[in-house]
Amino acid sequence: MAISKNTRDFIDSLVDYYISEAPSYKQIAEEYVPEVESVVDTAFGYIAGCVYSGFLQAYKNMQQTPSLEDIQEFNKILKDRAPLIKKAMIEDSYNPELRGVGKKRVNL
Repeated sequence: MAISKNTRDFIDSLVDYYISEAPSYKQIAEEYVPEVESVVDTAFGYIAGCVYSGFLQAYKNMQQTPSLEDIQEFNKILKDRAPLIKKAMIEDSYNPELRGVGKKRVNL
C-alpha cells in the first residue's frame, strides 16, 4: 500500500509549515548548547519528529497502521525535503510576518 495522495499532501503541508517555523526550532535547540554539538541537526531532529508524529496521527485518524512501504515512502519524502528544512535554519531568516506565507494547509 502506498501513501495516498491526500496523506501525501498532508505530509507536504506539514513539512511546509515546519520549514516556515524552522528558525523557531533552531532557537529551541540553541538552549541545549553545549550539550548538543549541532544546533541545526538537533532542530532538524525536532522537526523530523513532529512531521513523523503527524504522519502517524494521520494513519491513526484513518484507523490504519502504516506499512513498511508507507514508512519508507515517508522517509524518502522527508529526506528529499531535508535540504530545504536545513536551509531555512542556516539562513536564519526569521521574519514573523512571512511565517507560513504561500503555504497551504491540508487537513485530513
